[in-house]
Amino acid sequence: MDFGFSPRASELQDRMRSFMEQHVFPAEAVYDRQLAEADDPHALPPVMRELKEKARAEGLWNLFMAHGDRGAGLTNLEYAPLMELAGRSIIGPEVFNCSAPDTGNMELLALYGTPEQQEQWLRPLLDAEIRSCFAMTEPEVASSDARNIRTRITRDGDSYVVNGRKWYTSGILDPDCKLIILMGKTDPDAPAYRQQSMLLIPRDTPGVTVLRDLPMFGYTDRLGHGDVLFEDVRVPVENILRGEGEGFALAQGRLGPGRMHYAMRAVGFAERSLQLMCERVTERTAFGGPLADQGVVREWIARSRIEIEQLRLLVLKSAWLMDTVGNAAARMEVAAIKVAALEVAHKVVDRAVQAHGAAGVSDDTVLARLYAITRALRIADGPDEVHLRTVARQELAQYKKTDTKAGAA
Repeated sequence: MDFGFSPRASELQDRMRSFMEQHVFPAEAVYDRQLAEADDPHALPPVMRELKEKARAEGLWNLFMAHGDRGAGLTNLEYAPLMELAGRSIIGPEVFNCSAPDTGNMELLALYGTPEQQEQWLRPLLDAEIRSCFAMTEPEVASSDARNIRTRITRDGDSYVVNGRKWYTSGILDPDCKLIILMGKTDPDAPAYRQQSMLLIPRDTPGVTVLRDLPMFGYTDRLGHGDVLFEDVRVPVENILRGEGEGFALAQGRLGPGRMHYAMRAVGFAERSLQLMCERVTERTAFGGPLADQGVVREWIARSRIEIEQLRLLVLKSAWLMDTVGNAAARMEVAAIKVAALEVAHKVVDRAVQAHGAAGVSDDTVLARLYAITRALRIADGPDEVHLRTVARQELAQYKKTDTKAGAA
């Protein structure tokens, strides 16, 4: 396994690190203030538009996109450390047009969209002229099992008609959101993994109603997490993505690279939290000396560093496997990093909160927000238990083969 970075990847890391220090971290307080003062809590703060323009001018743009000539053409291994750097700030990924849910949606369109779909939706997404959302999770069923999805997509002549309800449709309340990619059932009688399809729905299509904006542990996200009702929503048949029955396969293809992106952002969360913890304990005095002299605090710091290093290596291994043998062959490792990344990040954030005392649960630092995010992401994109099931199944499979051979002998 070779985790060495190419000269180009190392140069991009240096440039992104410098950009984060010079522009992104200093803008965090401005971003929060502008968001608090805005009439619409989901509108893009002016400082973010400025940051995006600077990032694009410096060539730090669409770095996630590996398909064709639309992005930087980086491998997963080259992109992973860049997402870690961006993930050290909650606003970081959006600055570089590398934030969810747009990244996954753009990959879907790049890989499976028709030329017409790509021109209508992919090009403006790549240019950050519009935003998008992904409607999959439903409130009435366990959506971690896609077979449970109830939203119906029915063919009616030259149109598809959608009826159903989705929630935690992240991004739909952003005024710039113009596209919904929806997962629904086109044929409930088909084989289990051929029932689902994905449909491209313009945000302003009649029948799309946002019932409420769902908070996440009390926080209102700028992009918004919509509880959305689809009532007789009609779109042309040309809006199907790839074809009927392809939804489950598309979802798996979308989520593989997305889980690596999640994991590397989580490494960034953990690094930021460890930095804040170290700064705090060297500055605060209790019981006759700096908190940093307390044995339990030193253990927190040491364990955090060890866990972050272990996690980073696991994620880089997964990225390397995705590049060399493909997403399917790296399935176990990709499932493992989704679990490990958020567990480690949440644990490190929790220690940092404890080290900050009352300040850790306030909004004076980013820690409370990171605490909520790292906990919520253990559910988003499939709960931990789903990924643990995948890892266990893969692990047990080799023993079943062994048992079969032994029995035959």
